[in-house]
Amino acid sequence: MRKSVQFIFGLLLLIAIEVMKVYFIMPFPGSQQSETIDLAYFIHTNIFWLRLIGYLIVLFPIVHFFTLGKTLPKVLAAAGLIFYFVVFYFFNYRFLAEKMFYQPANKTFAYASQSKVPMDGLVVGVVNNEKAKAYPIEIIGYHHQVRDTVGGRPVMVTYCTVCRTGRVFSPVVTGKAENFRLVGMDHFNAMFEDESTRSWWRQVSGEAIAGPLKGEKLEEIFSEQMSLRAWLEQHPASEIMQPDSVFQRDYDDLKGFDRGTISSGLEKRDSLSWKEKSWVVGVQLGDRARAYDWNDLVTSRVINDTLNGTAIAIVLASDTASFHVFRRDSLVFEVSDQGALRDRQTKSEWTAHGKAVEGQLKGSQLPVVQSYQEFWHSWRTFHPQTSQFKKQ
Repeated sequence: MRKSVQFIFGLLLLIAIEVMKVYFIMPFPGSQQSETIDLAYFIHTNIFWLRLIGYLIVLFPIVHFFTLGKTLPKVLAAAGLIFYFVVFYFFNYRFLAEKMFYQPANKTFAYASQSKVPMDGLVVGVVNNEKAKAYPIEIIGYHHQVRDTVGGRPVMVTYCTVCRTGRVFSPVVTGKAENFRLVGMDHFNAMFEDESTRSWWRQVSGEAIAGPLKGEKLEEIFSEQMSLRAWLEQHPASEIMQPDSVFQRDYDDLKGFDRGTISSGLEKRDSLSWKEKSWVVGVQLGDRARAYDWNDLVTSRVINDTLNGTAIAIVLASDTASFHVFRRDSLVFEVSDQGALRDRQTKSEWTAHGKAVEGQLKGSQLPVVQSYQEFWHSWRTFHPQTSQFKKQ
């Protein structure tokens, strides 16, 4: 009897650690709402010793069962071990993030004339040393992170489709370029592990949240999200990342993500305002953050606001997909009856890219502010101090 209890206890322990190792860092029901990252990291880093303890607990009962000579204990023990190995396989080779999402096998870029990416597709764009590159969201959304070089500078272009958030970071950690792998997620946000220290880094902020480098932050590199057509209007010589044919089926699974019409409940847009999956534009200036409802922006096309003492304008382009946030100083912007963007003071006409093309201020360029399109649940979670802009 004691051997049976010992065997069952050891088997349950082995199954539990295999399940928990993955459960806490993948979007299983109830797994992403609690503060369990430290427990998940402990299991992850000590999995060898935890397994060893479990194996030692079940070893002696197994030897006893198979030397006893009775058929029933042998059958039950064998069935339990088979069940454990099935759990082991699924939670180590099927449910792990790194076994579901891979880096591009063939990373290629093309100029607009040879590009296969639709012009109305959304991209994350980066400029450095006068070199521009665009990364389609429905491509990097599958890979989660793509390492590249823009204008001689290493970049790590990241995207989390469950948060609808794109960020670009310098992959330099403690003075050297680091390699990262997708390890899972925390509060529905993608999480990466660096190769050297095995610390876990949050995609939405570039902050290490577990491991030896906990509290450190990757340097963020300025980026913008807009349609490829809008990006090429600003950067006609930009290179565009092309789909890797090896992963075409995975890219196809993200069709409709750009417009929020994808069928996945984790990635589909809620068309109502201020719901979990509602779209917002998020801006942080200093220690102040604010979210702007996408529906309000579509209705008004321009929002004038002041955040942390800085006057800003949130502008939606005519394609209703590309947005920009600018420092506006004392100018107040509006949309004319003809649909043109203009400032009230001088009546100068401006493009959605923040450049005056007609009027007294012709030739002026508004300074761009880093901003993000994001699901409301993500922005609210990772900017707990945020306020909501309410249209007067």
